[in-house]
Amino acid sequence: MAIIINIDVMLAKRKMSVTELAERVGITMANLSILKNGKAKAIRISTLEAICKALDCQPGDILEYRSDEDGTS
Repeated sequence: MAIIINIDVMLAKRKMSVTELAERVGITMANLSILKNGKAKAIRISTLEAICKALDCQPGDILEYRSDEDGTS
């Protein structure tokens, strides 16, 4: 099971830099980098809400579920 983080896609669609998003959301560049690179183990709902507000999108635009390639979930 994998949850894919599509922040880069939304940043490109909104023509926004990672730095600008970090400032708008109020998180460090390091934490945003960990999140967008899929290294985060969790995300606070308040952080997800702030990202969605800054990017004018829905959580489903950022988070995507992909099952294992071998067919087991």
